[in-house]
Amino acid sequence: MTSCPPHDADILLVGGGLSAGLIALALRRRRPEVRVGLVEAGERFGGNHTWSSFEKDVPPEGAAIAAPLIAHRWPDYEVRFPGYRRQLPAAYQSATSERLHAALLEALPPERRWLGVPVVTVEPTRVTLANQKVLKAGAVIDARGQGPAAHLELGYQKFVGLEVELEAPHGLSGPIIMDATVDQEDGYRFLYTLPFTPTTALIEDTYYADGANLDREAVAERVRRYAAKQGWKIKRLIRDEDGVLPIAIAGDIRAHLAQYPPGVAPVGMAAALFHPVTGYSFPDAVRLALHLSALPDLSGPAIDRAARDYAIRTWEERGFYRLLTKMLFRAAYPDERRQVLERFYGLDAGLVARFYAGHSTWADKARILIGKPPIPIGRAIRGLLHAPPRQP
Repeated sequence: MTSCPPHDADILLVGGGLSAGLIALALRRRRPEVRVGLVEAGERFGGNHTWSSFEKDVPPEGAAIAAPLIAHRWPDYEVRFPGYRRQLPAAYQSATSERLHAALLEALPPERRWLGVPVVTVEPTRVTLANQKVLKAGAVIDARGQGPAAHLELGYQKFVGLEVELEAPHGLSGPIIMDATVDQEDGYRFLYTLPFTPTTALIEDTYYADGANLDREAVAERVRRYAAKQGWKIKRLIRDEDGVLPIAIAGDIRAHLAQYPPGVAPVGMAAALFHPVTGYSFPDAVRLALHLSALPDLSGPAIDRAARDYAIRTWEERGFYRLLTKMLFRAAYPDERRQVLERFYGLDAGLVARFYAGHSTWADKARILIGKPPIPIGRAIRGLLHAPPRQP
C-alpha cells in the first residue's frame, strides 16, 4: 500500500497573477522535484493584462523563464512631447496574460491547479477556499496583489487600453511608450501604443494622478478619439483592459510587510515590488522568482524570511526614485508634470535605460537633478518636506 502525501503541495501560491506565475515557472524549471500548487479566484491565470519591459531589464538567467510569456518584441521605441519626438535604441518586449495562462497549464499538473476558487483564509501551512476545502502545504506564498497600504504613501498610474484591429496599417515600426502631446487632464496624461501587427495595436490612455478614481468609459472614448486623430480607423475591438497601479512616494516598508501574517510570504505588488516611478513590475517579478527558486531551504519560514528581506532591500535601494516621485507628485503642479518628463526623456539614452532598470549611477542621479529644473527650487524643497504644492 502507498500512503497519500501529507500535503497538497510543497509550496502553495495563492493568487495566479504575474509574480506567482513566474515563481511557479522558475521552480518548475530549476527545482523540478518541488511540488508547486497554484490557487486563483478567477477562471484564468494572469487575468487580463499586458506586462511590458525592456529586454535588458530582465536578468539573463531569467530570460529563459520569462520567454514563454513574451508575445511581442521590438528593437526600439519612441517618445513624443510638445518640444520633440525621439526614437531610443532599446529593445522592448510585452508579455501577455494569455501566454502566462498557457505556460502554467503546461507546467503544473491538473491536481495542483485550482481555478475559479476564491480564498477565505491564508495561513502558513494551509489555505481555506470559499467552498470550505482546505489545502495543506509545506509553505504558502501570498501573491494576491496590492492590498492595504496604510504605511505607504502612493500616487497612481491609471489607464484604459483598447486592443484594436484597424482598417489600414498604422505605420508604426515600434512602440510609442509615451505620447504626451495630448491635452493634459487629471495629472500627467500620455498615450501608450504597442503595435502588435501592421493592423493591430494596443492603445492605452494613461494618467499619473493623485487619486485612484478611473472613469473607464470616458477614458476609453479618449482612446478612440486619439486613434482617429492619428488617422487610424478602428475596424473592431479585440479586447480591453484597465488598471490603477501604485507609484511609490514614501513609506515604511517594514510596517507594510508586517500586515501580512508571519510565515506567509508576501510577493509581487503586495510586497511593493515595482519600479517606484514607472510602475513596471515585470523585471521585479522575474528577479524575485530567480531569488526564491535558488534558496537552499524552501521551507515556509525560510521563504517568508527571504521574500521579506528581498522586498526590504529592494525598497531601501530605491530611495532616489521615490525622491523623484515625491517631487513629481508633491512639488509639481499637475500641469507641470509633463515638463518634468519632457526634460528627462531628452537626456542620454543610456541614462534613460539605466533608470528603467533601476540601476542609475551616481553620475546619472546628478545629471537628472542638476540643471535648469522645471520646478522652482523652493517649491521642490517644500514638496520633499511633505507639504503639498499650493496652486497659483
